[in-house]
Amino acid sequence: MDLPPNSTTCLVCGSKLVKNGKTAAGTRRWRCMECGASHTRKRPDVARREQLRRFVSWLTSKYSQAELDHTATGRTFRRHIAWCWKVQPRLTPPETVHHAVMVDGTWVGSWCLLVALSDTGKVLAWQWCARESIAAWTALLEQVPAPAVLVSDGGTGLPTALRRTWPETKHQRCLFHLQQNTTRHLTMNPRTPAGRALRRLVMDLSAVTEEEHAIAWQITLDQWWQAYGHLTEERTMFRNGQWGFKHDRLRKAWLLIRGVLRKGTLFTYISYGNPRTTSPLEGGINSQIRAVLRAHRGMSEEHMKRAAEWFLTLHELSVDEALANAIYPTTTTTTSAETEHDEDDETLALYDTGLSADEGLWTRSGWAGRG
Repeated sequence: MDLPPNSTTCLVCGSKLVKNGKTAAGTRRWRCMECGASHTRKRPDVARREQLRRFVSWLTSKYSQAELDHTATGRTFRRHIAWCWKVQPRLTPPETVHHAVMVDGTWVGSWCLLVALSDTGKVLAWQWCARESIAAWTALLEQVPAPAVLVSDGGTGLPTALRRTWPETKHQRCLFHLQQNTTRHLTMNPRTPAGRALRRLVMDLSAVTEEEHAIAWQITLDQWWQAYGHLTEERTMFRNGQWGFKHDRLRKAWLLIRGVLRKGTLFTYISYGNPRTTSPLEGGINSQIRAVLRAHRGMSEEHMKRAAEWFLTLHELSVDEALANAIYPTTTTTTSAETEHDEDDETLALYDTGLSADEGLWTRSGWAGRG
């Protein structure tokens, strides 16, 4: 006989129960001193909490379900944690104002995950979106108090969202992404002297740490423009009869660098001392999320999203704190209208779309009247 949760009263005679050792499974046994009945108390809340703890431990690790369950297939583990996918983790809204915040997006299936990270390595917030848009970036920035500097890779829609949400915050363009985008236009080994000189100039940004270095770098960029700037304006006629820029790749790289300089987002770190790249976010948080998804490849998009959310949550909170802050699924209750409808509809349908064994739709076993 099993006791209801938190009950220490005998279900037979109503007397008070006393502890009487444990069962072979380690469960506490209770005994009634009046009638001698033995009981065990079931705690479904404790069992579900342990199932959720095992689920989170597996989801954020590299082990398979079979390895964690010590079985051949892990089927029992999947059955026990099936409900855990509906539990949604969350972080408490940040209240501390940080000096610098880094933001970046990574793709999880067909969804884009925007993450905000402080300069101290603390995950502040995240936002799911279909693409990097003004609305998506605004929804992310509104969750975090305005910092002094925002560091980003120049994603689409972010400058507009920054002006609307954090008008007093300065913007720092990630130097690594700027160098990467320039290399994408010029390749790693440009053929022309102008391309080689421009790429070398952009790669030298990593050595710029003081104001004098920044001024000297801009002077060198002006000298490059005086020597090779005319190449970015040269046009030619292609085989299809249309006119275009003769050095299109060189022109795109130059316009990219000139645009960052004009917006004043290249050397913000010299004045404010903020990080100049988003590497702690791109190479840290995002790469670890991708590693978790690779370890459990084959999940659906909804499960991949949940895995990323649990990883971000456990990056800041302990397992106990994360489980306490999580949003658990609510049980659906039958409304009064549905109850009345069910009570009124008690007549048996003479002809319907339901299946019945009398119709011979299932395979019978046994004799079943056969001669």
